[in-house]
Amino acid sequence: MDTATDISVELLMNSENPEEVLRNMQPFINLMMYYECALMEIETKLKVLNTEFALRNNRNPFESIKCRLKKPISIVEKMRKKKLDMTIDNIENNLTDIAGIRVICSFPEDIYILSELLSKQDDINVVCVKDYIRNPKPNGYRSLHLIVEVPIFLSDEKRYMKVEVQFRTIAMDFWASLDHKLKYKKDNLKHPEIIAQELKKCADTITAMDYKMQEIRNMLEE
Repeated sequence: MDTATDISVELLMNSENPEEVLRNMQPFINLMMYYECALMEIETKLKVLNTEFALRNNRNPFESIKCRLKKPISIVEKMRKKKLDMTIDNIENNLTDIAGIRVICSFPEDIYILSELLSKQDDINVVCVKDYIRNPKPNGYRSLHLIVEVPIFLSDEKRYMKVEVQFRTIAMDFWASLDHKLKYKKDNLKHPEIIAQELKKCADTITAMDYKMQEIRNMLEE
């Protein structure tokens, strides 16, 4: 995960107006530090839930957690796409995925169990839920997305920061990674529509496999 200072330096190097970036450097560093702290809070909460769940149920609800802060160039591009001025307030108020956590689970059932446990914590405010598992995207993409607000406790204040939490199975994550890589090669492909169709078939196949494996797991637990 990039530090706030690393991100501010990259933003400066990629900006068309470095003077403006320099004027806003410290507020931007502070903002990214807040997001770093929010990631740590959510990651800790998930690890605690994982430990407790494992103790009570003799299995872990997730396999791994990946944390990331959005790259400065991506922040700039998204703000330009939204046609918003590059101010600290605009960044914080209009972008909900600067801080992101991806939780990789073994089974679809565990995704919903874990997301519910996280959402029920009394200091978590769920801002938005997008369920692309029950309602997959047309290309076959599946994942459960939560936008949550979590408090961070600083030396002189308490702030609520937004974090995007994505829940996927191992198979969903593998598919999404492949789809992401192919997007960069799309313009050089001879038959991109055929590849898109094959990817959609793969998405449906691995979904069926996910639920079949879950069914087998449940039979074993019985």
